[in-house]
Amino acid sequence: MDATSTTAPDTDVAADPRAALTRVREQVARIVVGQSHVVSGLVTALLADGHVLLEGVPGVAKTLTVKVLAAALDLQATRVQFTPDLMPSDVTGHLVLVGGDLRFREGPVFTNLLLADEVNRTPPKTQAALLEAMEEQQVTAEGQARPLPAPFMVIATQNPIEYEGTYPLPEAQLDRFLFKLEVGYPDLDEEVEVVGRHDEGMDPHDLSAIEAVATAADILAARAAVRSLRVTPAVRRYVVEVVRATRDLPAVAVGVSPRGAAMLLQATKAWAWLSGASFVTPDHVQAIARPTLRHRMQLRPEVSLEGGTVDAALERVLSTVPVPR
Repeated sequence: MDATSTTAPDTDVAADPRAALTRVREQVARIVVGQSHVVSGLVTALLADGHVLLEGVPGVAKTLTVKVLAAALDLQATRVQFTPDLMPSDVTGHLVLVGGDLRFREGPVFTNLLLADEVNRTPPKTQAALLEAMEEQQVTAEGQARPLPAPFMVIATQNPIEYEGTYPLPEAQLDRFLFKLEVGYPDLDEEVEVVGRHDEGMDPHDLSAIEAVATAADILAARAAVRSLRVTPAVRRYVVEVVRATRDLPAVAVGVSPRGAAMLLQATKAWAWLSGASFVTPDHVQAIARPTLRHRMQLRPEVSLEGGTVDAALERVLSTVPVPR
């Protein structure tokens, strides 16, 4: 486990939270080549008070992206490497005897940004230790609820191709993540730039050039602005119709729950605000629907065996549900 330190924030942008968060994305681009959709998704989730699951093969900068994001924010950030022998108390904390008294020693979950690296390598008991923290932003130990710092966000990574020695996240925990972002390979030009930077001696672990350009106050102000963003009844109904349509597809065994509909609207508002909009449109819903809904659906086994994907099912939903005008 290690903590990520940050430098002092740029006070010139503190008065404009949208500008500050835009600069966060610029800071990340100093180290990470490409993956702009991942960075935008992480910032959007932070504004929507949600958590993110990053899924991708090794070597596509999942962990690095999160570490650089943490360095660009004036927040406390902690990384935990999830392993088969990690215990729940290693994450949440435990009681220790100090001078004859039992005292609670806070675990790494007591932070602003928790990077749960390779979360599917730890057993379900330890995975479940995050459930209360993600849902209620608190940890209960010995009958006492201990609130976590605000803002609080879990960013978990996992490898989609390794199965031996891993423990797939149960549906109940997957549903706690606002987004599931797929981290793919860079395109040709981006990969050439990555190789070039390494050849020129760049150390991707040296984050000294990254400035902390957004504060907790910026994030909380942005969240307040997101909550106040106007949503018409027609757009609200469109969100629900999209979610309900996932339950009616023949290829889908389990569709999205009403909680998923609420999360989709929450994510849509954050995306619209970050895009500079003063109100939410169906286009914003469509832009954010895939990462918000893909992990809340289960295909029928025969469809998966034939090569069907959840994203393909979502494409069908978005192309058939009438868009309000």
